Amino acid sequence: MSQTALLSEASVSSEERIAIEGPDGKFRCRWPGTDPLYLAYHDTEWGVPEYDSRALWEKLILDGFQAGLSWITILRKRDAFRAGFAGFEPEAVARFTEADVQRLLADPGIIRHRGKIEGTIKSAQAYLKLSEREPFADFLWKHLDGRVLQNSFRTQNEVPTQTKLSEAISKELKKAGFTFCGPTIVYAFMEACGLVNDHLTGCFRWSECAALARDSRPAA
Repeated sequence: MSQTALLSEASVSSEERIAIEGPDGKFRCRWPGTDPLYLAYHDTEWGVPEYDSRALWEKLILDGFQAGLSWITILRKRDAFRAGFAGFEPEAVARFTEADVQRLLADPGIIRHRGKIEGTIKSAQAYLKLSEREPFADFLWKHLDGRVLQNSFRTQNEVPTQTKLSEAISKELKKAGFTFCGPTIVYAFMEACGLVNDHLTGCFRWSECAALARDSRPAA
């Protein structure tokens, strides 16, 4: 490493550095820490471009449930969420009744928040209505012309919590009838589903997701 690079690295505090080395010798983003479940999610899911409409809807809903909580909390409850919400099949969730709301409010395996549960039903109905015009995946990816937005952030401090693009998508989602989809939630969703690559440049997944970002949106 050059002297300039050493000086540059020294100027960045330990909390800001690009990545941390794991027990396997790989450098990763800091946020998954050492939790095996979180590490597996970071290494295999987060930032991978998702083009399946149903899967995208599921993740958007889960990100809505995350609001005010940590993602690892949702991740640990994801199987229970999937069981409670009929595998996140929008057609099924859109038909949920008050009895289903009560059932979910009594389910300790999920986040028991009436507003978010009822919002999920409304968002399922909005998803179906929107799908009459275009697939949900197309609705989202058209904002990026079908291509991943490749970022090159060195430190976590550089990563935004929302952008003009997430604001625009949030506005359209709300207009279409979706709930719990503010610009911050939408940006976290975009990161998770690979619409943007926000792995730090020192993370081994950055280059892997960058390679995926060079591929165009698959044909419908």
